[in-house]
Amino acid sequence: MGGPAPVTPIPRDFFARPAVDVAPELLGAVIEHQAPEGLVALRLTEVEAYAGQADPASHAYRGKTRRNAVMFGPPGHAYVYFTYGMHFCVNLVCLGEGRPDAVLLRAGEVIEGEALARARRATSRRAADLASGPARLCQALGIDSSFNGADVCTAGSPLRVRADGPRPGTTGRSADKAKIATGPRVGVTAAAEVPWRFWIEGAPSVSAYRPHGPRRRKLVTP
Repeated sequence: MGGPAPVTPIPRDFFARPAVDVAPELLGAVIEHQAPEGLVALRLTEVEAYAGQADPASHAYRGKTRRNAVMFGPPGHAYVYFTYGMHFCVNLVCLGEGRPDAVLLRAGEVIEGEALARARRATSRRAADLASGPARLCQALGIDSSFNGADVCTAGSPLRVRADGPRPGTTGRSADKAKIATGPRVGVTAAAEVPWRFWIEGAPSVSAYRPHGPRRRKLVTP
């Protein structure tokens, strides 16, 4: 009879480790959102690790709040936050249960549902730009605050993460391997130099690196 193969998400114990270990192994994995209007799936090409209360760049550094509570829960859940009054970003909780490590998803390559991703990202001309950057990634997938706390390790969840063959750096055919690069994190003022941003070298969807700088105030003409 045929039909699509059942989705097998990455097991929860994959995320029950420090974010700095999980992050590079997420590269090449697939995050997908099954919405009423269709499926969009992205192969992850760029991520950043954050080490909870030991990391001054983490949202959890100063302790548990209403905003970051999901980070203090079980691993394998999505932490979604709103930034700059206009964008959503999504992280995947690691360690968990009071140890709030997380991996920020920075970029991905659309492998399914490109037409729907383009409808959500109408300003993107190139396919590589559809999910190039954490805000664009959320827009392409249709992620908003309603996904905060979503379980990405459950097959029935609308937002889930699955492996897609050998991931970069794992054993397998040479064609399945890719070089993982690492460098400083983006958009943070504290501990920005920590080289916990990981990306697949040469992937066109990887976002452009821009070191954080103070936001300039607009001059007001008297």
